[in-house]
Amino acid sequence: MKNLGQMMKQVQDMQTRMTEMQEKLGDLEISGSSGAGLVQATMNGKRELRRLKIDPSLLVPAEAEVLEDLIIAAVKDAKTKVDTEVEAQVSKLTGGLPLPPGFKLPF
Repeated sequence: MKNLGQMMKQVQDMQTRMTEMQEKLGDLEISGSSGAGLVQATMNGKRELRRLKIDPSLLVPAEAEVLEDLIIAAVKDAKTKVDTEVEAQVSKLTGGLPLPPGFKLPF
């Protein structure tokens, strides 16, 4: 039973570290871009869009569809980068412990 007690303590420690990591992810900011940097989207580690920067040269009414596509691409790029960073931090936290398929942390 001693091993079970140690395992439970490790699980509790991991839960504490996971809570701390989730709080830090709210402060993390990662940017993605498209159109050679003409559109930049910044998200936090919780995948919340924080900023959107659009180069004024794109603000042409006739080019609205291009701008819309660039915004979507920049947000998608930022999300991909956030997902990669979150996965790396979770991997550090779990010590590389493989998680069951479909089991995602911290969300």
